[in-house]
Amino acid sequence: MPATAAPDALVYDPADPAVMANPYPVLARLRENDPVHWAPALKSWIVTRHADVRDLLLGDSLSVNRLMGFYRSLPPREADLLRDIIRYLNLWIAFRDPPDHTRLRRIMRHAFTPVAVDALRPGIEGIVAGLLDRLAGRRGTVDLVRDFALLVPAFVIMDMLGIPRDRVDEVKTWSDDLATFIGGARNAADKYERAARGCREMAGFFKGMIAERRANPRPGFLMDLINARDEGDQLSDDELVATCILVLFAGHETTTNLIANAVLTLLRHPDELARLRADPGLTDGMIEEVLRYDGPTNALVRVVAKDHDLHGRQLREGDRVFVMVTAANRDPRAFDDPDRFDIGRNPNRHLTFGQGIHICLGARLAREEGRIAVPALLHRFPRLALAGEPVWLDAMVPRGLVRLPVTLGEE
Repeated sequence: MPATAAPDALVYDPADPAVMANPYPVLARLRENDPVHWAPALKSWIVTRHADVRDLLLGDSLSVNRLMGFYRSLPPREADLLRDIIRYLNLWIAFRDPPDHTRLRRIMRHAFTPVAVDALRPGIEGIVAGLLDRLAGRRGTVDLVRDFALLVPAFVIMDMLGIPRDRVDEVKTWSDDLATFIGGARNAADKYERAARGCREMAGFFKGMIAERRANPRPGFLMDLINARDEGDQLSDDELVATCILVLFAGHETTTNLIANAVLTLLRHPDELARLRADPGLTDGMIEEVLRYDGPTNALVRVVAKDHDLHGRQLREGDRVFVMVTAANRDPRAFDDPDRFDIGRNPNRHLTFGQGIHICLGARLAREEGRIAVPALLHRFPRLALAGEPVWLDAMVPRGLVRLPVTLGEE
């Protein structure tokens, strides 16, 4: 424990099943009583107030370049095991500070323009309709994560990258393996082995795809990435592979959680669900409120770039910081009645997709998938109902469901 972190009676333990299911009471206590909290189990700072989270994300006192310090601290066996994963993840835009981040974002933005995302809408609508057709007629309990929330963004991203849909089980395995490392899984004993395997298999797959696409060019997202240039600069081969891994992983994990969390939240708030059914024009507001109230991101991870004080605590260079957007999004200093789910809330300045230069490039696409998928599901199955307790992810960074049991309400 840092010398400036006084021992506290309140200890944040994200591995506690009760905290996984509902982190908000303990986060509220931290936010009020210990807004810069040292978590011994995580060996990290936990920052919970909206203004602090926003300012830290906008400022330069923290860095996203957190992998190399971690890698250099590993024992030789683990360092060797993670060599390839660090090689590619260190090229992710999410882990790079300026000027490298500036260069990468400038190039990648060409593939994520509003026009490019709008062009995906008919494909998203077709994917959603096809999955709902597959669900129709199902009796008994359905796992909405496995059978819908996962498949919508997975198929969208796979179609974007040109991956055949019948490989979805492989894609999910790769992503699950990688998530044990990226998402901060607490209880996975073999997480390094799994993450290394998932990264290795994804990298090999995308190397082959990129080579094939260069030999046989055709329009699409992958070709846009290969051809993307800004002032003559372009992505290197390793950067292309790393970006494909990032798009495949982040592009479906976040949206899976958004869709599943939205359905669960609406089913637990029948008055707001009825309000949405009566006025579909509230769909955009509903998505924004889900993002705030119980969104797909629990925390963003940073390291301290330079020593500084915050609320009397001294954060030292190299310390790890979990910037808790879940807590910030329920801060009464920033939101009226923050524990109330209100699909008409306005303004709604949530921080789920980050702030500043690292704001999520895929946020527009995630929102679009949510806007299409959730209302279509509710319209198709007006008697949709919970059929048991959901199972939450054991992870620090994403917030989402492993399983969401429902009945579709069809006779």
